[in-house]
Amino acid sequence: QVQLVESGGGLVQAGGSLRLSCAASRRIFSINAMGWYRQAPGKQRELVAAITSDGSTNYADSVKGRFTISSDNAKDTVYLQMNSLKPEDTAVYYCMAVIGRGYWGQGTQVTVSS
Repeated sequence: QVQLVESGGGLVQAGGSLRLSCAASRRIFSINAMGWYRQAPGKQRELVAAITSDGSTNYADSVKGRFTISSDNAKDTVYLQMNSLKPEDTAVYYCMAVIGRGYWGQGTQVTVSS
């Protein structure tokens, strides 16, 4: 099991940046994969970025070149650096960890104004 706590969301103007953090209650090097998902109103939850225990990363096409996922094993935290934000990035962002099954955080709201 793991508990995940997201932080760092907020309101930002288009073109701005935010960094989301996901603090885990266990050592993240023992977690197979962690990722960030987002869900906008009226839309399905979608994968934004993922990172595996060996450091491999994967991004949705819509965020490639703008978002970067990273991890800090010493802090048991995964980050999502979001640059050049667009209004269409507005959503609730969720952290997810895979340990046999998926575990989810409570989400953090990101709002990008035009």
